[in-house]
Amino acid sequence: MSQAEAVSRAPRPLWSLGLLRSEIAMTFRRWRTLALLAVLAGIPVLVGIAVRIETGDGGPGGGGGGGPAFLSQVTHNGLFLVFASLTVTLPFFLPMSVGVIAGDSLAGEAHGGTLRYLLVAPAGRTRLLLVKYATTLTFCLVSTLIVALSALATGALLFPLGEVTLLSGTSVSFGEGLLRALAIAVAVAVSLTGLAAIGLFVSTLTTSGIAAMATTVGLLITVQILDSLPQLHALQPYLFPHYWLSFADLLRDPVYWDQLEKNLGLQALYAVVFGSAAWARFTTRDITA
Repeated sequence: MSQAEAVSRAPRPLWSLGLLRSEIAMTFRRWRTLALLAVLAGIPVLVGIAVRIETGDGGPGGGGGGGPAFLSQVTHNGLFLVFASLTVTLPFFLPMSVGVIAGDSLAGEAHGGTLRYLLVAPAGRTRLLLVKYATTLTFCLVSTLIVALSALATGALLFPLGEVTLLSGTSVSFGEGLLRALAIAVAVAVSLTGLAAIGLFVSTLTTSGIAAMATTVGLLITVQILDSLPQLHALQPYLFPHYWLSFADLLRDPVYWDQLEKNLGLQALYAVVFGSAAWARFTTRDITA
């Protein structure tokens, strides 16, 4: 056996920090990714300006009781703009962005003719799949944090800051409110892990990045509609978006963990099922591009 054959047959680790860093850097350098992040960052600004205009001087007397959850509390405390913005973006804007990144992860490489070059030594199919999923999860966290930070900055500029009155009626310090806002951002990012796995699986089924992105976003919209139909209440607890808004329970004292734990378990189930399906498809697929 030659030295080259020995190297090619040597066991390869399933993980590579160098490959992961390269993939993350490439993903976040793309104009499409930057455009998605810019749109997500702009939504809290628009929400904050709209509330400020509606309330005139931004005083605590305005805001009304309508609109998304937490919106009426924004004029009392700018930190609530973080919670309101995550509520606004979670049903569609955040998951749509994740669907675009996940759907294009492998299909885009195949369409561009670069997928087979990524699979040559020392990279392998399982490792590449794990790196693509980890990159999508990184985008889930970064995009959620960008929404939260943009909302925090906008809220601080337009509205007063101070003690946070929780949904249970108790008040906590602004510092604890910030910690809860960070925990909520992480909970929202975790809520997107199941969708990321679905998008990755869809991406293994086609060589068209646009088709994979459209299919993933289409599935998202379809499942959201199913989750809103009262006739399907028996099925809805098994749909991946069903517990997305459970992050609001982190604003209670004590925290209600039941819905949060159900959301975590459901996302883990979708990640395992569709991650396994993606692995089974990708490791047996004939790569020609």
